[in-house]
Amino acid sequence: MSLLNKNILLLIPNLGMGGAQRVFHDHSVELAHHFIVKEAVFNLDGGNLYPSGNELISLDVSGGGSPLDKVRNFGRRISRLRSLKQRLATDVCISHLEGADYVNLLSKGSEKVILCIHGSKLHDGNIRGPIGWLRKKVLMPGLYNRADRIITVSRDINPELIDGFGVKREKIQTINNFFEVEQIAQKAQEPLTPQEQAVYDAAPVLVTSGRLTIQKNQAPLLDSFAALIKQQPVKLVFVGDGELRDELTSHARALGLRVYEAWSEALLTPAYDVYFMGMQQNPFKYIRPASLFVFPSAWEGFPMALGEAMICGVPAVTTDCPTGPREILAPDSATPATGIRRAERAAYGVLMPMLNQPATLASDQQVWTTTLAQLLNDPAERQRLGKLANQRMQDFSREKIFRQWVAVINDVLNS
Repeated sequence: MSLLNKNILLLIPNLGMGGAQRVFHDHSVELAHHFIVKEAVFNLDGGNLYPSGNELISLDVSGGGSPLDKVRNFGRRISRLRSLKQRLATDVCISHLEGADYVNLLSKGSEKVILCIHGSKLHDGNIRGPIGWLRKKVLMPGLYNRADRIITVSRDINPELIDGFGVKREKIQTINNFFEVEQIAQKAQEPLTPQEQAVYDAAPVLVTSGRLTIQKNQAPLLDSFAALIKQQPVKLVFVGDGELRDELTSHARALGLRVYEAWSEALLTPAYDVYFMGMQQNPFKYIRPASLFVFPSAWEGFPMALGEAMICGVPAVTTDCPTGPREILAPDSATPATGIRRAERAAYGVLMPMLNQPATLASDQQVWTTTLAQLLNDPAERQRLGKLANQRMQDFSREKIFRQWVAVINDVLNS
């Protein structure tokens, strides 16, 4: 069977800011070397932050509104996608993110359907309330087995789908996200501005990258940092933006920390403790010169920001959250039945206690403070971990990952 003439439709709710959207773009670009690829979105309300060069079709169905509006829009999305699949003579439709998965499955005709699952479902703090119950108890258990194949980005998502939602084991396969290793390494060499360099020269820098959201759980990191800065000079740099911007800056100030905000008119100087740099076209130039990359997420999929920091050769200190960090930093270890309560020096970085358990939060934050202090005072260990981090990320090159994707699509087409 010739693959080059096969029509692949990639579906995602939107192409606004997000890790899944970046992965969607990368898949679109790479799969176009092997298939005829088109993209579809529910709407373009968030713009197209990740243009791939492939044709993009909007179903032009908005979100939001009353519960009745949402039901109607859901039906419109299914109807319009079904028509689009027929018009494009789609052979395989690959959906990214849960909302797109439902629409993909419910519009299924003769084409094959593949779902790409980007994150934990059992631990996702956004899945709550009556709609969350509907998603966990009805939609996922009732619909996911209709897929021809389900691709998870992390091995630890698989038992969630099998045990939590009754998905058939034989339908599931893990293909990790890939990273543009050489491109990221090259961008990381871009020099800081003189003002930025002065900040990095003034004290060791902890850096974290990602959206300012409940998933990334940055608030407790500020508490640990506030304790750390009482022990030694250190600065904390946030690269990214999000809906918790005001809450986090207020929390930092309440802890007595001096806060710089890139969106304000303040001058960038070494006089601050915490730096919110906002969205950056090249986040890697802020990561590479840092002493440590800190990653306090409450849950993940296969975290792009963590992998990118490791490519930059920065030692990673991350929560052992579901899912992804352990698979990257300690690939030969099993996921523990209960959360770790102390620092774990893994093969390629440091795994840390979660920072979202109220009963142990104070002691967990102390573990973070102590471990960060130890690493900041051990340059030889930081250098060792940085080299290992970069070495590990060679396992996730574009070529290795997409050989797996092409094989899966070929297998599905022939089944």
